[in-house]
Amino acid sequence: MMNAPFPCFRPNCNLSFKGMVMQAANLGHIEAETLLVFGGPYGNLEATQALFAEAGKLGIAPDHIICTGDIVAYCADPLETSYFLRNKNINIIQGNCEVFLAEDSEECGCGFEEGTACDVLSKSWFSYCRSQINADIKEWFGSLPEHLHFTFGERSFAVVHGSAQNVSEFVFASDSEEKLKDHIQKAGVDCIISGHSGLPFTKIIGDTCWHNAGVIGMPANDGTPRVWYSLITQSDGKIVFEHKSLSYPASKAQAKMKKADLPGGYSQALTSGLWPSLDILPESEARQTGFNLMEKKAEWKKS
Repeated sequence: MMNAPFPCFRPNCNLSFKGMVMQAANLGHIEAETLLVFGGPYGNLEATQALFAEAGKLGIAPDHIICTGDIVAYCADPLETSYFLRNKNINIIQGNCEVFLAEDSEECGCGFEEGTACDVLSKSWFSYCRSQINADIKEWFGSLPEHLHFTFGERSFAVVHGSAQNVSEFVFASDSEEKLKDHIQKAGVDCIISGHSGLPFTKIIGDTCWHNAGVIGMPANDGTPRVWYSLITQSDGKIVFEHKSLSYPASKAQAKMKKADLPGGYSQALTSGLWPSLDILPESEARQTGFNLMEKKAEWKKS
C-alpha cells in the first residue's frame, strides 16, 4: 500500500493530523473478480460478525474488502468492533468518528445541524464511544487513510467517507447529477465510493458513477431490521454494483445498547428499521421512510 498526499477533508481545516501530511492510500490495480464494500459498522459487533461470515461464504479475501468508515458510533461495542476489524486486515478509511476520536474531540464531527435531534442524541453515544475506546485503538484510528485510490477493471475509483472535500458531507441519491459529477471530477476518478449518509444507492452519470454501499450498523430507515453492503464485480468491460441486504441477530445488539443506557431511539431502530430522526434526509429520502428496500443491481458500461 502506497501513501500519497491528499487535501485535508475536514470542514474549514488547514491543519494536518498530529503534524502528519494528509494521506490517501493507493491500492494500485486490484486483480479480483469481486469486491465487497460496506460502511458504518457503528460499534454493532453482531452485524459486523455476520458480514464477515457472509464474506467467508462468498470466498472474498480480506484485501478485496473495503470499509468506508465510522467503525464506531451508535451501538454498544465500539472497542470490540474496532479490534475485530483491525484483526481482519481489510482496507478501511477514517470516518468522521475515527477522525474526531483520534484527536480526542468531544464532538463527533457528524455534520448534524446544531440543536437537531441527531445533534442532541450524538452527545450521548459519542461520549459513550470516548469512554470505551482505548489509546491503542485511538492510535490506530489516527493511522487510517482518509481516502483510498485504486483501479478495478478499466476504471479508477476513490473511496471517501462523506465527499473528497469534506468527511462530514451528506450525499444522497436525490442530489443533482451536477453536484455528484463535480465531486467526481474534483477527485480525478471515474467513480466515487462513499459512506456517511447511511442509505445505499448507485447513480451512474454518463461515464462516471457514485456508489454508496449503505451501512451495516443500523438499518436503512426502510422499516426492516436488515442492513446493507454491496458487491462490485467486473466482467467483459463492465462493472456491476449489487446492493445486498444482511440479516443478523439485531435483538442481541439491541439488548446490549439498552444495558449500556444508549439512546433509545437508536436501539429501537435496530429492530423497527426506522431512524429516530430524519433531520439529515432530503425531502425525497424522507418520503421513502418505511418503504422496504429491494436488493438490486446497477450495470456500468463505459462508452
